[in-house]
Amino acid sequence: MSRTPAKFNPEPFDYHQELEIDIESLTNLGQGLGRIDGWVVFVPFSLPGERVLARIFRNHKAHSEADLIEVLQPSPHRVEARCELFGLCGGCQYQNYAYEQQLLWKQTQVQELLSHMANIEAEVLPVIPSPQQWGYRSKITPHFQKPKDGKISAIGFLKAGVRSQLIDVKECPIASDAINQALPKVRARAHAEALSYRKGATLLLRDSADEADLVITENNEVCEEHVGDLRFQFAAGEFFQNNPSILPAFTEHARTEALNAGENRSANRYLVDTYCGSGLFAISCAAHFEQVSGIEISEAAIEWATRNTKLNDIDNCKFQQGDALDIFAEIEYPAEQTAVIIDPPRKGSNPGFIEQLLAFAPATIVYISCNPATQIRDLELLLANDQYQLSKIQPFDLFPHTRHLECVITLHKI
Repeated sequence: MSRTPAKFNPEPFDYHQELEIDIESLTNLGQGLGRIDGWVVFVPFSLPGERVLARIFRNHKAHSEADLIEVLQPSPHRVEARCELFGLCGGCQYQNYAYEQQLLWKQTQVQELLSHMANIEAEVLPVIPSPQQWGYRSKITPHFQKPKDGKISAIGFLKAGVRSQLIDVKECPIASDAINQALPKVRARAHAEALSYRKGATLLLRDSADEADLVITENNEVCEEHVGDLRFQFAAGEFFQNNPSILPAFTEHARTEALNAGENRSANRYLVDTYCGSGLFAISCAAHFEQVSGIEISEAAIEWATRNTKLNDIDNCKFQQGDALDIFAEIEYPAEQTAVIIDPPRKGSNPGFIEQLLAFAPATIVYISCNPATQIRDLELLLANDQYQLSKIQPFDLFPHTRHLECVITLHKI
């Protein structure tokens, strides 16, 4: 019999109590959600429509968490996971869910967040699928913990539901073929050099498009990615979207939305790209605008963005280093002919930035986010004073078989 942890809350269920639960939906973390007499229980790796046997391991104030023991009545959309580590590795949540259903759920997820967080009832368009559903990741970062007795144990990713335990990953089916071919050598080298590590470390494998099967393992090495006919170079350890297969459609949508100034208005002539990184959206859009300005807090990213304009013979883009809060002070474009692209980190935009954005009052705002929850939080602020109207909500599946998604929301000046 398992020993009950000292801090375990025994209400409403006992430690390791087993329950039969009907799964109703999924949480934003990709866990199955069911109820016992109205009490919510989260069960990872279960699917909507299933009846499962689950074992309680934690009770919170408003819900409980349980491990999946057995699927008693499977969903008709349950499929065989391709990865033998699925259910142990925390990297994927939906490998057991038919891909079409993953897309439908992600669409529903955005719809529910809009309704519950912001009380907004608006159409969410069907999720744009990834052209590649396997082998799409161009970057992975396996970890290992501090060597013990001169030896490294697991090299991989966090175990599902556990903050400190790693799962040993020898192959990753959502990573590119080149990365999987290089991974055994990278793992072997780390094991051979175990004595040189005084603490745990993160390894880098990044697939570079400038040479077939080239995988970069050093953060400062130059990596290249192709988006249509455009080339982008950046330091391998820096951020760049890591599903190349969907980037042409992703950037084309952003460009189309940025050009659109709203009903009965001429196309926008100017573009401001905030949180611009190494220039993905600014450069992808440049040929369709008279002038483009980008801003990014990372000085290194600005240097790469400037280099990428030269690499692609683009002369109507200018980039400046600084916090996005400062960008509009130097923008001289007429607001009524300008679009602003926002692509902030997961935490969303700063309220001060949104205040300045509203004061600048561009014709179009295109808000791109990898975290719909913070995006919708910011959307409330953007819509609060009836200065803008919601035009389009378009999710993209950059990360098949995981709970993650990108969402592009377009706003037009009223």
